[in-house]
Amino acid sequence: MLPKSLTSAVALSILAFPVAADAPKVVTDIAPIQGLVARVMAGVGEPAVLVPPGASPHGYSLRPSNARDLSNADAVFWVGEALAPWLEEPITQLTDGVNVVSLLDAPGTMRLDFRQGAVFAPAVMEGSHEHDEEHHDHDHEAGHDGHDHSEHAHGDHDDHDHGDHGHDHDDHGDHDHDAHAEHDHSHHDHAHDGVDPHAWLSPENGKHWLALIAEELSQVDPENASIYETNALEGQAEIDQIVADLNGQLAGQNGQFVVFHDAFQYFEQGFGLKSLGAISLGDASDPSVSRIAEIRNAVDEAGVTCVFSEPQFNPGLVRTVTEGTDVSSYVIDPLGMDIETGKTFYADLLKQTGAAFVACLGD
Repeated sequence: MLPKSLTSAVALSILAFPVAADAPKVVTDIAPIQGLVARVMAGVGEPAVLVPPGASPHGYSLRPSNARDLSNADAVFWVGEALAPWLEEPITQLTDGVNVVSLLDAPGTMRLDFRQGAVFAPAVMEGSHEHDEEHHDHDHEAGHDGHDHSEHAHGDHDDHDHGDHGHDHDDHGDHDHDAHAEHDHSHHDHAHDGVDPHAWLSPENGKHWLALIAEELSQVDPENASIYETNALEGQAEIDQIVADLNGQLAGQNGQFVVFHDAFQYFEQGFGLKSLGAISLGDASDPSVSRIAEIRNAVDEAGVTCVFSEPQFNPGLVRTVTEGTDVSSYVIDPLGMDIETGKTFYADLLKQTGAAFVACLGD
């Protein structure tokens, strides 16, 4: 048995070095957002991601494990209803006090409308990159009823009114299916009008969201606020370096390209690139025979150098467009399906996307 004086000393030493608090439980919707949050949380914890690689974020069904993650979350970061409408209802059921941030609706986020000119319409092709539709109006509601985060980017976090929500996730028990079944392109059926939700492909949005995530997490977990801030600044510097490198590689690359569907305009805008158009008019349907002929003619007349396909869509359509031509084909994925999730994901996604454009336009 220890002497009383020694016992007291041990007790005091324990009090002097308290055990670190548990990391906040954070949930994200897709891998690119998980990557941004993981970069900010590096050294503290790892956020969960709801939509697994290969699954469509547009029509995903929550699995029981997803519902448990949501019900236990201290904070949720998602792109917003425009990308994942199925997630809005579960979020409204979260208990009061859960910090929910729709990044697409956050003040300071660059928002672009879907381009009606990305369908090989000659009357609008030349002006399709002037971005008259760009949104910097942030007076819209941020998210949904009960989850107004319109003040989050300005440091006012005193009022996190999330309404009177319960934890009823029993309805998700019958959704335990293979998420990779969602990989089929038939699940990509979101309307191509209104705001384009693929905003994470803008490096500027990525930098802005890093700061916003750090600020939000600092409210949830003030003990680690300095870590979050430092990580966000380092992440922003990494993005700046990637942008500088890609700008150098893409300088003078004036070749035109075609995408399968119009998901890359945020990336294009960030690097001054110009897409001729998209093969598919929407995510849910394959183009008709007459449209394929129209695209082939437009590709030939415009001197297109390459076509981008996506792993979620029918590669045969891209081969049909490029068959018998000198046009190259490259696979590009806005969700980074083959990139490992974690703190380097977002930087790797920008590098991978940029490398595809460099290879394509450099042919």
